[in-house]
Amino acid sequence: MATMQFRNYREIITLAAPIAGIQFAQVALTSTDLLMMGFISVQAVAAGGLAILLYNQLRTMCVGMVTGVGNMIATSVGQGEKRTGTSSIDATTQDEVRDLLRASMLLATIVAIAAGIILVALSYCLVFLGQSSTVVELAKPIMLTLAPGLLPMLWLNVLRQFAVGMRRAGSLLRVTIISIAVNALLDAAFIYGWLGLPKLGLAGIGLATTLVQIWTFFVYLRAVQRDEKLNTLLALYGFRAQPATIKKIARMGTPIALTYGSEAAITSIATVFMGTFGPVALAASNIVNQLAYIVYQANIGLSQGSSILVSRTAGKGQTSEVGAIARRTFTISFSIMTAVGLVYVLLPQAVLRPFLGDEADPAVLAAASTLLWFAIAHQFFKGSQNICIGLLRGLGNTKAGLTNTLIGYWLIGIPAMAVCGYWIGWGSYGIWFGLCLGFGATSFLLWWRFVTDLRMASATLQNPEYQGAS
Repeated sequence: MATMQFRNYREIITLAAPIAGIQFAQVALTSTDLLMMGFISVQAVAAGGLAILLYNQLRTMCVGMVTGVGNMIATSVGQGEKRTGTSSIDATTQDEVRDLLRASMLLATIVAIAAGIILVALSYCLVFLGQSSTVVELAKPIMLTLAPGLLPMLWLNVLRQFAVGMRRAGSLLRVTIISIAVNALLDAAFIYGWLGLPKLGLAGIGLATTLVQIWTFFVYLRAVQRDEKLNTLLALYGFRAQPATIKKIARMGTPIALTYGSEAAITSIATVFMGTFGPVALAASNIVNQLAYIVYQANIGLSQGSSILVSRTAGKGQTSEVGAIARRTFTISFSIMTAVGLVYVLLPQAVLRPFLGDEADPAVLAAASTLLWFAIAHQFFKGSQNICIGLLRGLGNTKAGLTNTLIGYWLIGIPAMAVCGYWIGWGSYGIWFGLCLGFGATSFLLWWRFVTDLRMASATLQNPEYQGAS
């Protein structure tokens, strides 16, 4: 029994770990950027952190547009295995997978270019969002140099969904470690003018991230090409994609992208609110938010891994196993969140100092130390709601995530931030309290929706008319 339980948990971890690995690789770049900004000034941390947060919001929405591709490929492969009665797939499935990959690459290119244009436009609009002129002038150049990196980033995510859908995601641990080191070196080179490079300040930090994004994409592409099973299905020429397939991916991806965007938007709005309390509050919030964002990538991996498992399990009609997958996923997630929370409580200064340089500003350190307590609740709530979104997607429901996040974020979270931060007068801590309240409400609503959908799916399978039809 113990061996079977371990095998069940390992199945989730095996799928989730490679997904989380790529997520960590992406976030490691912006986290390294934030660390390096601490060597410039507190104002640089405030401005650069704001730029990174807006970049991450657009990046997250772009990723959402292609997230469903993994589920679509897994479904196609499952149907092919059912037709052949073996673990191999037929020619029809191979053509379907290639068409999905071509269509998703073309869609990714269009979406990434549009997002890059939006990021550049936002850099000129910060002055109208209550930010100081110093923050605006510092943030604009890094946003301009971060924008082109959205293209290779999204191509990488398409390849990731392709590999995950084929259950051959592989590992990016070595690439992740190397990319962090290279990014840090390039950041320093552009800050201090090393290796004969120009001193570009924050703009150089954004350029370094874009260059590393390009390198990471080609490294992962090479890894996919070396996999014999994946290489035979690799099709990257988007101009040969079927319009109907592009529309199909876009229809599934749009609710996911809007859900992810809504999730990122509440954090962006919280950051804009924090900026109204001055550079110290904004810098402290940016650091704590980045810490929470790093940990959040583990939950993204668990969400997508469990989503693939639920799709496969539900497709076989084994809905009784779906609940067990959900419980195991939450057990893994809560174990990680608890361990991280203990580190925040026991070693707050050790966690925060790397982001503040050798001469940490006492005011920023004190404010961030208090915000770490909110970050603990934030990580549990935000992680839970993302896992629920993945579980619902596994059941074929991508619209519930958008509906419930609109309620939890926009009708509860954002008004709570405004009331607690300004009307009640809790200041910056009130903003984070409202943020946690929004994620908590959303998590509850999504869990309730998942339980309801699971019961409906089970009842449908138990219906004699359904059994006869199938």
